[in-house]
Amino acid sequence: MRDSVIALREVQVTRYVTPLREGGSLPAIAEADDGFLYVLKFRGAGQGVKALIAELIGCEIARALGLRVPETVLAGLDPAFGRSEPDEEIQDLLKASVGLNLGLHYLSGSITFDPIVNHVDPLLASQIVWLDCLLTNVDRTARNTNMLVWNKELWLIDYGAALYFHHSWGAWQEAALRPFVQVKDHVLLPQASQLTAVDAAFRAALTPELVSAIVDLIPEEWLINFPGAAAESPASIRNVYKEFLVTRVASSAVFLNEALHARQAII
Repeated sequence: MRDSVIALREVQVTRYVTPLREGGSLPAIAEADDGFLYVLKFRGAGQGVKALIAELIGCEIARALGLRVPETVLAGLDPAFGRSEPDEEIQDLLKASVGLNLGLHYLSGSITFDPIVNHVDPLLASQIVWLDCLLTNVDRTARNTNMLVWNKELWLIDYGAALYFHHSWGAWQEAALRPFVQVKDHVLLPQASQLTAVDAAFRAALTPELVSAIVDLIPEEWLINFPGAAAESPASIRNVYKEFLVTRVASSAVFLNEALHARQAII
């Protein structure tokens, strides 16, 4: 588990390569000035900055807990970048996304995880299920696993639908103490036989200090005129994310028991 200083690199987008049209918010493969390709998530798409924040927090908590996720970077988009784009929908998206967006290192040659073909050991399955319960990540089902196999290892992607409490901003205290009933549909729940042991280990690892350091990675420009809390300061908004996560970790028995009961019902 990571204990070094947490930081995100910043890159500048230099080339729009191709849209990934299977994503509802039109993510794209793009090249940056460091020469690498990234899956770019745009602040001007779909749920806007909230999806980017969920992605950032989800990826960095997963990474801190020792799970494999692509490197996340803050990807700058210049105002002139989209002017030569012939597709009007994409051009509008690029214009609405000027500033910092979120990029995830493109895992070239990866294949989509198939629960029928790919085996996941019980410890790893339990770690992923526990984390998705913490983050209220509804997007890890058999229909849409959001996992890739790359270099014969399992990688987690796409946390944009997690932390859905922030779409009902004023009710975060109640949401923090809610069980995650959608765990019953989690693709790895049948293999997750070590949830209790993982709960003890991850609760100890996810200290308030670690949570705070991860939330502090959110760029301030994403928190100005924040949807649903436009009058709140960036510091106040960050504090809500911190308190939500710290409360949820401290009360993990709520979602752990839900997961244990759901698993018992299917095995």
